[in-house]
Order: sequence, then C-alpha cells, then structure tokens
Amino acid sequence: MSFTLAIDQSTSATKVLLFDHNVRVADSEALPHEQHYPQPGWVEHDADEIWRNTCAVVRTLVDRHRSRVRDLAHVCLTNQRETIVIFDRETGTPLAPAIVWQCRRSDAVCEELRGAGHADIIRDRTGLRLDSYFSGPKLLWLSRERTEIAARLRNGTALIGTMDAYLLYRLTGGKVFATDSTNASRTLLMDISRRVWDPALCELFRVPIAALPEIRDSFATYGETTCAGALPSLVPIVGVMGDSQASLFAQQCFASGQAKATLGTGTSLLVNLGGAYRAPTQGAVVALAWSHDGQPTYAAEGIISYSAATLSWLRDQLGLLHKDDNIEALGASVPDSGGVHLIPAFAGLSAPHWRPDARGAIVGLSAHTRKAHVVRAALESIAFQISDALQMIAAEYGVTPQVLRVDGGPTQNGLLMQLLADLTGVPLEIGASPESSALGVAMAARIGSGEATMESLAAAPRDRRRIEPQISAAERERRRIDWQTALQRVM
Repeated sequence: MSFTLAIDQSTSATKVLLFDHNVRVADSEALPHEQHYPQPGWVEHDADEIWRNTCAVVRTLVDRHRSRVRDLAHVCLTNQRETIVIFDRETGTPLAPAIVWQCRRSDAVCEELRGAGHADIIRDRTGLRLDSYFSGPKLLWLSRERTEIAARLRNGTALIGTMDAYLLYRLTGGKVFATDSTNASRTLLMDISRRVWDPALCELFRVPIAALPEIRDSFATYGETTCAGALPSLVPIVGVMGDSQASLFAQQCFASGQAKATLGTGTSLLVNLGGAYRAPTQGAVVALAWSHDGQPTYAAEGIISYSAATLSWLRDQLGLLHKDDNIEALGASVPDSGGVHLIPAFAGLSAPHWRPDARGAIVGLSAHTRKAHVVRAALESIAFQISDALQMIAAEYGVTPQVLRVDGGPTQNGLLMQLLADLTGVPLEIGASPESSALGVAMAARIGSGEATMESLAAAPRDRRRIEPQISAAERERRRIDWQTALQRVM
C-alpha cells in the first residue's frame, strides 16, 4: 500500500495531508501563519514562517505515522497563487516579506501601465487583466521601491517565485527551481498559448527572465525531498498545482463546460474551456487549468476577493460576531436581509467589475435592522458575487454549467449553500471532502507517477450531496436587480 503526502499551502495556513492508495485522507496536520497589514490595502506574509510551519507540520504528521511513511510513494504540493516571494539564490532565505495576492499596493502601477496602453497586449498574451491581484505589478512596484533587491535580481543572486517555486527550492535544498504552468499562468509574465515566459512582458515589469523558475507540467516530477529531515529517506516530489486548479481537478471537471467554485478567503470560480485558448474580451480571465504531456487545458475564471473573509471582517474588524456565534443559525433567524446589502469591496471589486477604487458599504439599513439581517446580507453577498461571475463567463464564452461543484470550508454552512443555488439558479454538488485542493494534487501525483490515468480518475465515484434552487426565476431576477442597484452605490 502506497501513501502520498500532500502539502497544501494556503493564504491562511499550511496543511499537510496523508492520502492512502485510494486517495482518501488518512490524517492531516495544520498550522496557521500570521497575516501582516503594514499599511491600508497592503497584505504580507513571512515566507520564512511559512517554510518553518511546513517543516513543523510534516514532522508532526510523519511522527504519528512512522510505519506508513516507509511506504510513502510521493510528496506533492498545492499553494496559494499570485503571492510572490524574492529569496536568496544560495540559502533560499526570503529577502523581503511575501506580497500576497490580496495586496493592492501596486494599484498605481496598474493605472500607469493602463494609461500607457499596455492593458490589451497583457490580456491577449496572458489571458489576465492588468490588475494588482496578479504578480507582475507587485514585482514592478518592488523593483522601484527596493532598488537593492532589484540589483540582486539583475546580478543573479536573488530569485523570484510564487509560493510553489519558493517551497520547492527549500524542499530540495536549492536543487530544483521550478514552477508549474498553473502558477506561472497567474503572474502576467507567461505567454499562455506558448506556456513560456514572455520577454516583452518581463521587460515591461522589470523582471529578469534568469530570475524566474523553469515552467513544468502540472503532473511532472520536481526533484526529491526529505522535508528538511522529517522523512527517513528521499521521496520524489510529483505533482504541483495552484490551489484553485487543483480543486477543479479534484472535482473531476475534466470536460469542457464543467465548473466548480472554491469558497475560502475569497472564491475562485473556474469553468473548463478545453484545449483551445481564446483571449477574453470582457471581465473574465483565463488560466491554465493544468498541463499534461505538453498538452494544455484552459479554464475561464471569475475571481472574488472576499468570501469567508467577509464574515471574518464582521467578527474581527466590526465586532459584530463572536467566536462562538453560529453564523448559519443567525442568518436563518430572519426570512431575508430586510433590504440590507453588504458590498464587500474592502480591496476593490474583482470580476466582473474590476474596480480597485470601489469601497465596501452596508446599504439599506433601517431602524428595524438587526445583526441577523447584516449577517444574512453578508452571506448573500458571497452568492451574488458568484452569480455575477457565472453570468460574466456565460456572456464571454457561451458556457452555462448544468451543475456547479462546490468545495471549501464555507460549504458546511447550509444556508449559504441554499442561497448560492437560489441566486445562481444552478444546482450545486458538494463533495464529501473539504480538502479538494490537496485531493486534486494528490490525484495529479498518481497520474504523474503512472499509478492512475485521467480516465480511471474520471470513472472513480465521489460522494456528493446535491442542492436544488428553490426560488422562481422572477424572484431571482428581482433580487439580482436589487443587488446591482446596491453595487452602484460604491462604484
């Protein structure tokens, strides 16, 4: 019996999961890392803390399963995307805080480049929008503000990586400097149709190509590791994918038109577009869903910055919720939001609006508004944003999913799931395992090692519960119009 060790490095924590030969979770361990907000709109991580946490959780899990570790077939990795790390070539030590995907410090950089007419060529070559969400503008900001780091990137003593490339470098002791195509496709530096770093884009963002990692297939081998001595011997690293693409794979969305939404800090809605790239022209973005044996699969994405983070804001910033509050019960204690809409534009609005200047608001308050109405409005805001993104992708690519497969921690909130089905008008299928990103990359590891095929994984049964919409099309449209009216208040 062989086992797979999956490292899932997310925005809020690092989790390590042990999967058995049936790709079922045998055990897991996790550690959160601190979120740093040095200025309004800035979000940073300590990449060295993340590395230390990775080593710690691997060691803890391995110590509990010494006998199983002897049968460990491979290690695999999935990660938060777009977050960027600059680190020392010799030691792997970070040279600055990691700039997180949520960070808006490079908004002015994007406005400058947009004003200079670069937005269209960036969209056509990368499938992405010119936005601070992605890595390129962060790197241009860094090169201007931290000239000593820019000099080290030019002279070859420093390297650039998304979180996967950084962790792979540390895991292999500097022997492997590589990223996979799903992560590379989120940087604004890769030509998405050719799947190579684009010299013109790298020059535009002042990024030396020599400082960037090699781009490999998602199911490739990425060297060997002992996980900083936690494993008794070297184990191959097989399979690397960005977390949202890994969950698309876990949800078995292997065919064009199949879709999933991963709800976490934010939400990533992905719709499989097949093997042909077509540049977006409206609010959608396109990424590599995965690549295998040199063959790409593309996906349209709707990006939502604040999902579960909206509820965290109500608790941590506003003090409206307490740690032991039952959010589902509180939201269900009122029949509707009482005309209240919460617009979670705390870092602007992403798809389909792409308005970094938008700011959050709670509108429609009255003397009868209670805490429960605001909480329900927060839950509705998650569903409304996903509905907007689905409509955007349908308009852009003519694809309307027949079912939406949903994963992530918030799927445990039954009220939120019913609101999502009602406000999108699409039936939901919710997987039994919340660990979809880790599951997806563990499945990729089995393919990369030759233990499984796409066909065998597609045929494998998965437990899912289904939720049907319960409101009429007329009621859905009325509520969408009310939501759009509220949105206009912040734009």
